[in-house]
Amino acid sequence: MDAGSQGRPNQRRRTRKDLLQAATRLVRQGRKPSLEEVAEEAMVSRATAYRYFPKLEPLLLEAALDVVVPEADVLLERAPKDDAVARMECVDDALHDMILSNEAQLRTMLVHSLQRGIGSNEDALPARQNRRSPLIEAALAPVRRQFRTAALKHLPHALALVIGTEAMVVCKDVLQLDDAEARKVKRWAIRALIEAARKPAGD
Repeated sequence: MDAGSQGRPNQRRRTRKDLLQAATRLVRQGRKPSLEEVAEEAMVSRATAYRYFPKLEPLLLEAALDVVVPEADVLLERAPKDDAVARMECVDDALHDMILSNEAQLRTMLVHSLQRGIGSNEDALPARQNRRSPLIEAALAPVRRQFRTAALKHLPHALALVIGTEAMVVCKDVLQLDDAEARKVKRWAIRALIEAARKPAGD
């Protein structure tokens, strides 16, 4: 794959993020912006904005959710610097509480994401924004030395499977766990993944 082919998905992700951040800035001002206003704020054309968000509702829905997702530096300010489990539990607790408070909106966002994913191909536009990974990476940053290099390639991705909206849907809809048990299961999984990443290769 040439450099141009690799760059296109990254550019699409950046453009989508620019639009979402622009909408978030306007929403934080207490406004309900139009698509044209968001495009102008993001410094892209209305046609480009429309390609990424054919309807205004999904864009404003995600922007509203962005407002309530905690910033990594604020979230982890008081977390132990050398305790990977405690840092990841801090991330999970914050996202878990945010998801509970915005469950209807997040389920609606999942619907939009699934609809956009139908019939997608290599050149498809990104269906949603990745909010959990930056928080996971920030939580792991000061404790990376505790893990095997090879394990660090997979650990953030594995943690993303048990932290976030999809994990909540599985716990609630598929497993039919109450909130307390769902939290226990996710904490068990987080601890197990972190401990596995610390073990020497071959153990």
